[in-house]
Amino acid sequence: MEWIADVSAGAWLRERLDESLGDGMHCVVPRGYAAYARVFHPASVRWLPDRPVPTPQEWERMPPAEQHRLLDASLQRPATWREVASSFGTVLHPLAQWQHLVRTPPGEDWNVRISPDGREFTGPEEGRLEPELLSALAGHLAAHTTTPDSGVAALWEGWGGLLGHLGRGPSRVFFEIDEDPTHRQLIDRSIHDPFNDVFRKATWQEGILSREISEAPRLELPGRGYVLFSASARDLADADWVLRVPWRDLPAEEHGFPPSAHSPAILWPEDRAWTLVSEIDFDSTVIGGSPELVAALCADERIEALPLDAEASLTWDADEVNR
Repeated sequence: MEWIADVSAGAWLRERLDESLGDGMHCVVPRGYAAYARVFHPASVRWLPDRPVPTPQEWERMPPAEQHRLLDASLQRPATWREVASSFGTVLHPLAQWQHLVRTPPGEDWNVRISPDGREFTGPEEGRLEPELLSALAGHLAAHTTTPDSGVAALWEGWGGLLGHLGRGPSRVFFEIDEDPTHRQLIDRSIHDPFNDVFRKATWQEGILSREISEAPRLELPGRGYVLFSASARDLADADWVLRVPWRDLPAEEHGFPPSAHSPAILWPEDRAWTLVSEIDFDSTVIGGSPELVAALCADERIEALPLDAEASLTWDADEVNR
């Protein structure tokens, strides 16, 4: 896997996208595929500690399945959209929108909602896939292309800390608080003395990617810019893909964080048999490809996915079922 300096490798996408960010999904998902699938990013759920706890007598009378449900819900864990719909009495369908699925009243917070049974659901992460989910998807993608070992991954340029820049402040700040008074004094000075920044000379601030990559041209698509890398479906199907990608977040690891890497915003094989798109503002990933690929994705129990109409809209008001 290597950086691709020639951004013309992604020029074909521009020809198959709508010209500007609009209502349809084809402002970010290329047209021309026989079938599409919507892969729902997992939400999370926990049982609130201040909710009534069953008495020992109630616990004894409770069916084992209900006991397991309460035990599972007591810790933060992933939740499927289907589970969310079941908890709120709504319907999961291809155009479902989170705020309607959790019955959000006008003007209230849609991201965190309490279900009628007392559980707290937090909305899915937008714009990125968990490494395990991407690995599961990539296994199917590798099986539905003639070039499983050759492809392109496009990373959105806007992720904080990904690119370096010329400026007076770092791309990211890692706070490591301890009891050393000198260390505390330095941190206090950096926080409380911002006015001197305007007099400091701009210097290169390192990011995850090198200065050469950071200053190079981007693949420009409607409303978005991307950095390209060679990366195949088979590369990402490996469960440890995070450890091998050239955009691995090594600076964070140096400060004690576990290995991590952004999932590609766009991924396609050399033969363009399919395209995966995790748009930064979407709580789902859309994959265009063959009907066989979509069927395989929707049948995999590790993946929550539904077939999507080619002209589908995924805007906030697209969910007419759960209004």
